[in-house]
Amino acid sequence: MKIPEKCPDLNSVLSSEPIRTSADTLRYAKEYNEKYLHWDDLKYRDFGDSSRMEVWRMMKVMRIMAYRSVKLRHLELFYSLFDDYTQRTLHEIDSRIASGFLNSNGIDDKRRIMLSVSSMMEESIASSQLEGASTTTKIAKKLLRSSLPPKDRSQSMILNNYRAMQLIKSRLNEPLSPELIKEIHRTVTDGLMEDPDTSGKFREDDSVAVRDAYEDVTYHVPVKHELIADMVESLCGYVNNESEFVHPIIKGIIIHYTVAYIHPFLDGNGRVSRALFYWYCLKNGYSMVEYLSISKVIKNHRHGYDMAYLLSETDNEDITYFIRYNLKMVSESIDVFDTYLKRKMKEQEETMKDVEDLGLSYRQSQILKDMIRGGEPVSQYELSVKYQTTVPTVRRDLIKLIEMGLVKTSGKNGHRMLYVYDPKK
Repeated sequence: MKIPEKCPDLNSVLSSEPIRTSADTLRYAKEYNEKYLHWDDLKYRDFGDSSRMEVWRMMKVMRIMAYRSVKLRHLELFYSLFDDYTQRTLHEIDSRIASGFLNSNGIDDKRRIMLSVSSMMEESIASSQLEGASTTTKIAKKLLRSSLPPKDRSQSMILNNYRAMQLIKSRLNEPLSPELIKEIHRTVTDGLMEDPDTSGKFREDDSVAVRDAYEDVTYHVPVKHELIADMVESLCGYVNNESEFVHPIIKGIIIHYTVAYIHPFLDGNGRVSRALFYWYCLKNGYSMVEYLSISKVIKNHRHGYDMAYLLSETDNEDITYFIRYNLKMVSESIDVFDTYLKRKMKEQEETMKDVEDLGLSYRQSQILKDMIRGGEPVSQYELSVKYQTTVPTVRRDLIKLIEMGLVKTSGKNGHRMLYVYDPKK
């Protein structure tokens, strides 16, 4: 991946001769700012009677007028949200959350829990695959649904990520702290660090860098290890300070970027930063992100993810590039989940209609419909209580459904056999 050309030094851009405000300079500056183009992107653009530098200077003036800053110790970040794209995307995300699209699709609490678990699995798998885990999604899901130990490093990474997602859901009532960040790292790297003592600990040297060993290119040099504790403490202070409103999704993205920038650990920084984004959004009422696998969408646009970091770092820490990219990924992940949900509900509706043509008794058809809706394994005892009948009667119903190829056994809960809907195609 080619590193973008570094933007001209901001001070030199603004302190040179007066900015030319021709019609072309203004027109192209507005047009390219709406797309939030980088200096490197302007190489092959049209400027009319103006020039690349003149248009860039005007673009920067417009951006600076709308800048908001994140002042941390040893680091200052900038971002601007003045463009239509960012405002529209944030509005659409908020509107879809406010509409309660899970409720509008008739999802009950039981199904809601299943969707949450399934999405956490998807996120755990995709976040690991972003970091090089080679296990297929199918095998990874089987691992997470079982109690079997992981067979290799990739499976361990996925299992750890899943446990980290469970961890952050249990820690929503506390502020961000270095201890929480370390605990998340300890969880995602459990049994994976070359030196086990470094799991959950900030690095104590400067031996790490984000680089491509094959092309011998260094993309990012993390901060000096002596600054890590101070910078993380400063980040926590910024995140926990609510005196100035910052949209929770924007602030979550800022956490994501900053942790990756600091690179406080020897390994696992990407997984920690993505987990913290989820934590902050959930903490601030964006419960919908629980059902999204944003890393799965990022995995399909990996080049854009890496480039968003580079564009920000080569433009004087203007993280608008990274914010815009991640907003797009959140929006796309909502689309993916919404499409999946509608497809599943349509399939369920069609299956429900088919049940009426199977020649089952009323109770048998209701048992089958419940299994289709719920999706989770149930026992004979649970069904006997629900339908106010005897266990032997329910057993006969289940045997018939098994013989018809509609239901199968699915392990045991203690001494009770469990059954699940599983039609043979």
